[in-house]
Amino acid sequence: MTTQKFSKSEALRFGWNIMKSNLGFFIALLIVVGLIYSVPAIIEKLVKEDAPVLSIIIRIVSAVLSMVIQMGLIRIAIRFCDNEKGGFADLFSCFPLVFKYLFSSILYVLVVFGGMILLIIPGIIWAIKFQFFSYFIVDRGLGPIEALKRSAVITKGVKWDLFVFRLLLMGINLLGVLCLLIGLFATIPMTMVAVAFVYRKLLAQLETIQVHGTAP
Repeated sequence: MTTQKFSKSEALRFGWNIMKSNLGFFIALLIVVGLIYSVPAIIEKLVKEDAPVLSIIIRIVSAVLSMVIQMGLIRIAIRFCDNEKGGFADLFSCFPLVFKYLFSSILYVLVVFGGMILLIIPGIIWAIKFQFFSYFIVDRGLGPIEALKRSAVITKGVKWDLFVFRLLLMGINLLGVLCLLIGLFATIPMTMVAVAFVYRKLLAQLETIQVHGTAP
C-alpha cells in the first residue's frame, strides 16, 4: 500500500511565506484571540467570591468560546492553505461544531492517556496518529469517531516524520518566546499554517490514492 509523504521544509517555508505576507492580519488576530481568552478569565475572578453562580456560568461560556476559537484558528489556517484569505469572522464560524469537537477531544485525550499508561511510547504514537481529528471536524464536519479514523489513515507511514515535525515546531515557538515573546507573533502563525499545510498535503495524497482505487 502507498504511504503518505510530506516535506517538513516545504511546510515550514509555506508557513513562513504566508505569515510574512499577512503579518499585520496575524498580529491583530493574535491580539484579538488573547483578549477573548483573557477578558472572561479576569471577569470570572472578579465575581468569583460575590457571585459564585455567575462565575461558574462565565467559566462554562469561556470554555465553549475557547473551543470555538481553536476551531476558528484551524479554519483560518486551512483557508490560507487553499489560497484564500482567512478573516476574523472565521474565528466564530465553527460554533455549530462545538459538540463534535468536545466529544472528539475527550476521546483523543482518553486514547492518549491510555497509551501513556502503557509505557508512554504508545501514547506518543497515538497522539501523533489521531492529531488531525480536529482538522477533519472543521474541514469536513465529520463526527468524533470518523474524524479520529480519518486522522489515523492520513498519518499512516509518516508518524516518525510528524513527530520530528512537531519537535521542530516546538523549537521554532521556543525561539519566539526567547525573543521577548514578541517573536510569537511570527512563529505562532507560521507554525499554525505549516500544520494545516501538512494536513492538506496528506489528505490530498490520500484522496488521489482513493481515486485510483488503491487505498483501503
